[in-house]
Amino acid sequence: MQKILFIDRDGTIVDEPQDEQVDALEKIHFTQGVFRNLSLLRQKTDYRFVMVSNQDGLGTESFPEDTFWPAHNFILEALKGEGVTFDEVLIDPHFPEDNAHTRKPQTGLVEKYMNNPEEYDIENSYVIGDRDTDAQFAKNIGCKSLILGRDGMTWDKIAEIIYAGERTAEVKRTTKETDIDVRLNLDGSGKCDIQTGLGFFDHMLEQIGKHGGMDLYIRCNGDLNVDEHHTIEDTALALGECLQKALGSKRGIERYGYSLPMDDCMVHTCLDFGGRPWLVWQAEFHREHVGDMPTEMFLHFFKSLSDSARMNLYIHAEGQNEHHKIEGIFKALARSLKMAVKRDIYHYELPSTKGML
Repeated sequence: MQKILFIDRDGTIVDEPQDEQVDALEKIHFTQGVFRNLSLLRQKTDYRFVMVSNQDGLGTESFPEDTFWPAHNFILEALKGEGVTFDEVLIDPHFPEDNAHTRKPQTGLVEKYMNNPEEYDIENSYVIGDRDTDAQFAKNIGCKSLILGRDGMTWDKIAEIIYAGERTAEVKRTTKETDIDVRLNLDGSGKCDIQTGLGFFDHMLEQIGKHGGMDLYIRCNGDLNVDEHHTIEDTALALGECLQKALGSKRGIERYGYSLPMDDCMVHTCLDFGGRPWLVWQAEFHREHVGDMPTEMFLHFFKSLSDSARMNLYIHAEGQNEHHKIEGIFKALARSLKMAVKRDIYHYELPSTKGML
C-alpha cells in the first residue's frame, strides 16, 4: 500500500502574505528549508505527493484566476527544478461561509484515497501544514499531521520524521513493588508530565525532558511506605528501556555527548550509546537527603539507567551545594542525551566502524 503526503501550499511551501492571496510573482517567498527537504523526501521515499490547498474565492471577482495561475505555476516549476513534483494538485475555491465538503478541513477532495484502503495506507500517511485546520484535516482523514511552527516543527524536523521515523517509546513495568508507565518522544519539545510520589525526584526527571528537548511522561505508583528505593530504581530501569527502544537502529545519531557549570558546581556528564553499559561515578554527597530523595540513591539511579539504556555513562561532579550538584548532574545528562540522539538524515549512517551498536 502506498503512503501519502498531503501537503498544504500557502504558509507551508510558500509564506502566506497578509492578504492571504499569492496572486503575483513578487509575493512568492518559499519557506525556509522546503526545497532541500521536499527534494530528499521525493528522492528517498515512495510517498505519493498530493498538494491540497484552499484558495478562497478563486475564480471570483475578488480572486481572478488569471492572477492565480501564473504564480501557482511558478511555484510548481521552481519545485520541479529541485526534483520535487506532485502526483496530484487539489485546489478548493470556496469561501469558508460556503461550507463546502471539499474545503479543508473537510475531506471531499481526498475521499478517493480514504475509500481505497487496499491501495493507500492512510493510517501511516501525513498532512503537512501550518494551521489548526490542517491538523483537523489530518484527523478527519485518519492520518498523522506535522504542523510547521508548532512545538518547534521545521521543515528539517518534518523530513527527519518522515524519512527516518518517529522516535517514540512506551514502557510499562509492573512488579509487586512498583507500577510504572513511561512514555518518551526523543524529538519532542520538552513537555513533561511526571508523578512518582517523590517531589524532588520529579523535579530532577523534569530536567531530563526540558533540557533534553524530549517529551516525557512518567507515572510511578511505588511502595513508598517501605522506602524510596524501588520507586527510584524501577523508574530508572523503565526510562532507560524507553531510551533504548526510541533510539531504534541508531542510524544517523551523534552517539556521544556534555559538561556544564551550575553556580558553585562543575559537572561533567558524558555518554556513549555504543551498546555497552558502564557507569563511572565520581560524585560525593554529604547530606542524607536532598528534598525527599536519599542521596545514596543517586548512584543507584544512574547505574540502573545506564544498564537499561545500554549506554556508557561518565559522571564527575564537584561543588559545595548538594542541591546544585545533583541538579547539575541531571541537567548535564539531559544535554548529553540531546546531543547524542541528534540525528542527521543527510548522513544517515551507523556511527560505528563495527557496523553495529
